[in-house]
Amino acid sequence: MKRLMIAAFGLSVLMNLQPLSAQQSSTKEKIALLHGAHRVGKRTDATMEKWRGYGLGQFIHWGLYAIPGGAWKGKQYNGAAEWIRSWDGIPKSTYDSLNYSFNPTAFDAKAWAKTAKQMGAKYVTFTTKHHDGFCLWPSKYTKYTVKNSPYKKDIVKAVVDAYDQEGIDVILYFSVMDWNHPDWRYDIKTKEDSIAFERFKKFTRNQLIELLTNYPTVKGLWFDGTWDKSWVKQAAFADELETEMRRLRPGLIIGSRFRADENGKRHFDSNGVLMGDYEQGWERKIPAKIEDVHGNDWDCVMTVPENQWGYNAAWNGHLKTGNELIEMTARCVSLGGNFVLNFGPKGDGSIRQEEIKLAEEIGDWMKINQEAIYNCEYAGFNKQDWGYFTRKTGTDKVYMLVFNVPLSGALRIKTPSKTAIKKAYILADAQESFIPEEISADEYFLHLKKNTPSKPFVIVLETIKAGQDSGTKYEKAKI
Repeated sequence: MKRLMIAAFGLSVLMNLQPLSAQQSSTKEKIALLHGAHRVGKRTDATMEKWRGYGLGQFIHWGLYAIPGGAWKGKQYNGAAEWIRSWDGIPKSTYDSLNYSFNPTAFDAKAWAKTAKQMGAKYVTFTTKHHDGFCLWPSKYTKYTVKNSPYKKDIVKAVVDAYDQEGIDVILYFSVMDWNHPDWRYDIKTKEDSIAFERFKKFTRNQLIELLTNYPTVKGLWFDGTWDKSWVKQAAFADELETEMRRLRPGLIIGSRFRADENGKRHFDSNGVLMGDYEQGWERKIPAKIEDVHGNDWDCVMTVPENQWGYNAAWNGHLKTGNELIEMTARCVSLGGNFVLNFGPKGDGSIRQEEIKLAEEIGDWMKINQEAIYNCEYAGFNKQDWGYFTRKTGTDKVYMLVFNVPLSGALRIKTPSKTAIKKAYILADAQESFIPEEISADEYFLHLKKNTPSKPFVIVLETIKAGQDSGTKYEKAKI
């Protein structure tokens, strides 16, 4: 029955199964599940193919927490700014009253979208409601919304419209956890808890359907606050709700954080199969090697400081540079994922100048080298210390994204077996070409002709299969 429903949604099933995940053993018998993964393998429909080719995205964390900006009455909150309501240093009722002060007169959704466009972002994930429960759209299911603030206007609509206008796809972030709602529970231990949470489930369902109805152009939902026992226990309800949302919006993209199976397994079900359309386990971290992603789609969401999402006036610790963030983008794409950079606007709605500067630096690089990021995938080449490889999806064109030039100026390339380099040149200047020096079977040097560039750069490799071109034969070592 579930297979028929999924087919109706237009979600194609891969014929070849994906590699087993770390949670799954090849010798382990499959567990019969009612609420496990709906599909084995990647989605192959056009909507998901487009998502897979984004390469670079933007995340925006914004809400009432931007007003205190990580501090209260001169005391700094030692945590992510959007969690400040959970701190004993601020009374809960005082925080909840911040909606009466929310009047972001500097908010300009079109300016935000232009910054994202200049950076080269192909999609944005925007916080409609964080754990504090404050809704940036005029939800009819709660009074705790922007409609009842001094600002009053629908912020979600402004963001969706502005980003749509710039050709940037929108994903809506939604926290299931809701500290403001009287029926939210961290766990269900009593009959009263169960009755209250049934009301909360209806509220959650209503808000999600409302978002999908109000903003029909959004491409997906990004879920948060789904780890508490109360929600983990709702396998049947969450599965039915996911099915309802997909029926309402065919092609909807949902990550692996939304629901658990009936055994409480999240992200991957009890058989080790990904639940959802892509893995959301890469928060502020990037896989080390291709095997770590188990053949799944994935993206990495990253902050500029170590762990600040919502606006914090005091950015503490190391702040990532433009070159670091460009390298993270290259690394993610080289392993078949997308890289998503977080922005935390101020309480008045303006984006801090440091973030705008980083967006400009990334964008300046992307204008020249975007060909090596958009619609690219894992290349199958052995990684070298100088940087990363990507491949234009469906072609034999490979890109070398160079970040660390050896003192010798010689870039080593180890190609897959029976793959030869037909042509090599700088992406920014095709006239600057290379004659590969063959140093062993399927191994080459490219010798740089100029001084070490001050910025990361890209070399294009046009490859051919061995047998189409003659090459030196090397005898293997006797061991």
